[in-house]
Amino acid sequence: MKKIILFICFIFTFSLNAQSHDDTTCTSIYLIRHAEKDRTDSNNSNPHLNSLGEERSLRWKTFFKNIEFDEFYSTNYHRTIETIKPISNGREIVIYNPSTINYKDFILNNKGKTILVVGHSNTIPKFANNLINEKIYQNISDTNNSNLYVINICENSEIINRLYFIK
Repeated sequence: MKKIILFICFIFTFSLNAQSHDDTTCTSIYLIRHAEKDRTDSNNSNPHLNSLGEERSLRWKTFFKNIEFDEFYSTNYHRTIETIKPISNGREIVIYNPSTINYKDFILNNKGKTILVVGHSNTIPKFANNLINEKIYQNISDTNNSNLYVINICENSEIINRLYFIK
């Protein structure tokens, strides 16, 4: 059943991406939280991924394999960079600060591109909310590392999807 859900999510997301490229003025933004982090040291504010997180980052890579990303954005933490690295395949990862990013500039600078953004349980919903200029999404539960938010911005209109998968 999980594989069927994953397949449906993949087809749905792939079709959204294909539609967005039919109109060159569309921007497709995929947002995910980092994979599972190592929690063995509660004082470590910058932990690496644990083995489950490493597995999830590879599943994300498989999930996104047919999407041609133009840009990769990550916060400057081990867990976010380790989540996005397999997907980026050695391409440049732009480090962003969720506290200082200008969302209007982000949209303007990435017009017509397909982008992957990796962040945190409190930053990804805020990022999505700021992109659509509405407060729809709440912080993600600390135990949830599987949300995918897809925002397509075409000619000042948004198509918004939040998908759950790959447990």
